[in-house]
Amino acid sequence: MKAISYDEYGGPEVLRLAEVTEPHAGPGQVRVKIVAAAVNPIDFKIR
Repeated sequence: MKAISYDEYGGPEVLRLAEVTEPHAGPGQVRVKIVAAAVNPIDFKIR
């Protein structure tokens, strides 16, 4: 599975495309499919 991640603050140049393991639900957990997501303005500014 591919994911965008970052390890430091900065502009778009700190974003990295990474291959990560696909998460699986454990006992007592559920896995949901995300259809849409959004970013809060404060989260965008902190990033």
